[in-house]
Amino acid sequence: MSVRMGVNGAAGRMGRMVIDLIMKDPEAELGAAIDAASCPALGKDAAELAAGVGPIGVKVTDDLDSAVTAAQVVIDFSTPQGTRQLLATCTRKAVSCVVGTTALGESDLLAVNELARTAPVVVAPNFSVGVNALWYLAAKAVELLGPEFDIEIVEMHHRNKEDAPSGTALRLLQAVAKARGIDPEKTAVYGRSGRPGARTAGEIGVLALRGGDVVGEHSLVLAGPGERVELSHRAHGREVFARGAVRAAHWAVKQDAGLYDMADVLGLPLPASSGLP
Repeated sequence: MSVRMGVNGAAGRMGRMVIDLIMKDPEAELGAAIDAASCPALGKDAAELAAGVGPIGVKVTDDLDSAVTAAQVVIDFSTPQGTRQLLATCTRKAVSCVVGTTALGESDLLAVNELARTAPVVVAPNFSVGVNALWYLAAKAVELLGPEFDIEIVEMHHRNKEDAPSGTALRLLQAVAKARGIDPEKTAVYGRSGRPGARTAGEIGVLALRGGDVVGEHSLVLAGPGERVELSHRAHGREVFARGAVRAAHWAVKQDAGLYDMADVLGLPLPASSGLP
């Protein structure tokens, strides 16, 4: 039986990709396409936002109540405000949600937890399968190599990205810090300049690069005496994030109410001494 999926932020770049993937998925159907009241695509058939096929009879709407009712799970790539409104509606109707919107605040995370009481919720800063594998492998490598290896994180994104470091880099920071048993907030060094002195044994360097149209690149450098280990992930296109979110939606509708992340979706074993955040 097909899973009825809704998309919040339907007219955005990620929303269009998710719609396209849902329409091509024989085990999924588009139940709703949602966007803000100011969106110029309101009233258009959702098929026009994707591959140009259709129409399929699903119009872009800002009516959250009716849209959420038409879906078993809603995939959200919108804005923090759009996510807040969606979470409130999904909580009232006990509808599952996959949240890919970034830059959420503490109150938003409380709203996520509230929804998780009545429905399965998957929240992740990055839905790429490869990135989630990187987080796991990074934590495991830090455990295996030990404290003699210094930890540095480098990420690069396109010139228009507004936040730094990226959510993915911060998640990587948390993973490796927990694997080493240190506090990421106290040990992270975000770039260096002037004469900061010799590198301390416990610090983790985090460097953000911006330029061009880079989708996303993340590297972990573990530098020890006489050798260096590097783990890297490069996204060649944004479709990897959309593909992972659709995969998470298929998984979520089969779960009990609760809060999950992409590691749960993938069934990734977590390092015994740490666990991913």
